[in-house]
Amino acid sequence: MERGKIVELVRELEQGVVAQTDCVAQGKIREGNAHARRYLHAFQKLRALGDAGRDAVKPLLHHDRADVRTTAAAFLLRHCHDEAMATLRREAAMEGPDAFAAAECIQRWEDGTWALDPADSVPRIRH
Repeated sequence: MERGKIVELVRELEQGVVAQTDCVAQGKIREGNAHARRYLHAFQKLRALGDAGRDAVKPLLHHDRADVRTTAAAFLLRHCHDEAMATLRREAAMEGPDAFAAAECIQRWEDGTWALDPADSVPRIRH
């Protein structure tokens, strides 16, 4: 896949997270869910590219928005565990919905139920 397409998928992931958060804050849950499906699909496509796709998501760990950082960290826990976990721990120490999401993600990792990017699976992508 060409580099431009990878950049486009990362942008779609980023913009989808932002749009979902903004919709939920306005009480537009259905619309927010549509944005969530969009960014999950973008991540599936990036996962299908292997580590190159996952590496492309890593800059989002330093995004200026906590929701984007937390989502990227949740997706990258297996791929770049230490950096993703550090991001989640920083966010979990704050207050608000992103802190709650980060703490829940850490808990799912620690109890062995985290499955956003398991090593032994190949993502199914619906077109």
